[in-house]
Amino acid sequence: MPNRLETYRVEAYNTAKQSENKMHDDNVARRFGFSGGLVPGVDVFAYMMHVPIARWGRDFLSRGLVEARFIKPVYDGETADVDATEHNGLLTIEVFSRTELCATGTASLPAEAPAVSLSDYVEVPAVAERKPVSPATFELGKWLGTTPRRWAGQDAADYLTDVREKDPIFARESLGHPGLIQRVMNRVLVDNTILGPWIHVGSRMQLLSAARAGDEITARAKVTANYEKKGHRFVELDALVVANGTMPLAHCLHTAIYQPREQAAA
Repeated sequence: MPNRLETYRVEAYNTAKQSENKMHDDNVARRFGFSGGLVPGVDVFAYMMHVPIARWGRDFLSRGLVEARFIKPVYDGETADVDATEHNGLLTIEVFSRTELCATGTASLPAEAPAVSLSDYVEVPAVAERKPVSPATFELGKWLGTTPRRWAGQDAADYLTDVREKDPIFARESLGHPGLIQRVMNRVLVDNTILGPWIHVGSRMQLLSAARAGDEITARAKVTANYEKKGHRFVELDALVVANGTMPLAHCLHTAIYQPREQAAA
């Protein structure tokens, strides 16, 4: 029988109010029909990951599989309830806020992490000069890189505070939260073009190794799809996220609306 886990409740926090992505700005977001600036999808994903981390601990951080789709916005200061049901080793996860279903996902713990070869993912730097986004920016089959990022010391502690994560495993074992990997995936877009307001809509992440606090993290991403749907322009990425140039941390599939229809029609 399915086992319903205790609800994990979070006071959501918009970490990106000053972001270049103005979809997190209250005034701009309202022009797109939202009630205010959106809490970043990667941070909602971090709220969702609390449940499998609490369930499986270090094992999940080393080889867990998690995916999520973002359906409705979560807003700054609002309560987000993360509900989960476990059945046959699969966690089905839902996020509710303001009585609306905002995100859905699943998490599981494979018996072992799949083998991934670094050489299958081409390492390129982020572009030297970013230019305004267009469909040509995300040419099918194109490889994209990121500027290296590192969260250590106070930066790592501040991140945990920002995503409301209180599980002691991160400080106790000097581990990096997997939500940081999702932030690097967003940087595949931001480091390579000048975007207007844009929206992260979903991700799948197979963890391959536990990140350490202070790791230098980069992504090696390939554009696998670039299409229009209901007036929006979407991009899909297949990426390997790597620590210190040598250690695969996660295999990620990442989907974003890089031009909402209001922008694409402008």
